[in-house]
Amino acid sequence: MTRQSIGETLAARLYAAETAIDRALVETAMLAALLPAARADAHLSAVTGQRAFDGAAGAIGALSAARSQIVQTHNALAALARKLGLDLLAVGPVDKPGDTPPIGGGGGDGDGPGAWPDPVNNHLPDVVNKPLPYTTDLC
Repeated sequence: MTRQSIGETLAARLYAAETAIDRALVETAMLAALLPAARADAHLSAVTGQRAFDGAAGAIGALSAARSQIVQTHNALAALARKLGLDLLAVGPVDKPGDTPPIGGGGGDGDGPGAWPDPVNNHLPDVVNKPLPYTTDLC
């Protein structure tokens, strides 16, 4: 196994982890948003279900902390990849900060093909990891 292939495997797993955390955050936030409405629709006291709401809110906080940690992991791996000459381009659903011009990964208004998550099929888009071409030219 080459360093390049190891780097590509790590990049794919990193992106999968980032996506999983974001998806869990979305789903948990949707649950937390639904809880007060469900309580009201059932004509229950505001006291009813408070522990469930606190649990969902706590999970959002924990997922936010996990997201912060995975972003730090992303930055550390990107720095290591640059140091080892393994600059990988992870083409995902959104352009990364500093992609000037944007690489075309999306991140627009969230509608149509390539939107994240795909509104038609309700799933996350496929991701392709490609090595950047080696060049000594300055951008």
